[in-house]
Amino acid sequence: MTDVRQLDLALLRSWIGREETAEEVVTHALAERFRATFDEGRGTAEASATAPRMLHWCLAPPAVPMGELGADGHPARGGFLPPVPLPRRMWAGGDLVFHGEILAGDAVRRISRIADVSVKEGRSGLLCFVTVCHEVSANGRAVLSETQEIVYRDHPAADAGPARGGAPAAEGEHRRSIDPSAVLLFRYSALTFNGHRIHYDLPYATRTEGYPGLVVQGPLQATLLARFAEQIHGAPPSRFSFRGLAPAYSGTPLVLHAQSEDGGLKLWSAVPGGPVSMSARADW
Repeated sequence: MTDVRQLDLALLRSWIGREETAEEVVTHALAERFRATFDEGRGTAEASATAPRMLHWCLAPPAVPMGELGADGHPARGGFLPPVPLPRRMWAGGDLVFHGEILAGDAVRRISRIADVSVKEGRSGLLCFVTVCHEVSANGRAVLSETQEIVYRDHPAADAGPARGGAPAAEGEHRRSIDPSAVLLFRYSALTFNGHRIHYDLPYATRTEGYPGLVVQGPLQATLLARFAEQIHGAPPSRFSFRGLAPAYSGTPLVLHAQSEDGGLKLWSAVPGGPVSMSARADW
């Protein structure tokens, strides 16, 4: 296991303030593939002119050459994100404030900035959190402000035993069961140009990383919950926040739950009888 003294926190924090800009034009074809992945029809021509919410995570992903990828399929450490020497990387959570809609044909620009780097000791060992702020515009219109938290962690110790599952999740006022199939995970990885092998390479995920199955992507779960909130309320939220709490795996149904709370919706996902996998909140 990695000791906190093995991390050069001063070096990692020197990344704070770094910025990166990425751009991509939203095509009807990309929006159509996104809708198909979430089993949604094409709809009317007027409706299809507005890009579906959460499509922005599929725009302008880093186009890293194959020779610059690590063994896990992620880009090698360093570059825009700090070179955290911990093997597992995942989205811990995020907060999104929507200012407007992205339209098909828009030129979307994302300006990203490293806002913070911090280290904590958790039950499972050392955790390094990197906070990234994104400002997204479409044809010059501000459409989204997002704060994203990425967590790096060590592999579990060989003698650590199975992770504690926690209390079973409560039942929500609204519920929907999703099949996080290998095909769904693969399609979403393709949409986001995400080469991380734990989402589509079962032998790697189980034998090398030690997971019990393919890992459901954090942004995929967040997208499912955000779209569930939109379906319940009849309109997309103006603010959406989420936090990953426990992994979810392909091969087991994933149930989306929602409960009215303080004028908005409290949302969470969980496998039947299992703990909360992701918690979220939507406001209008």
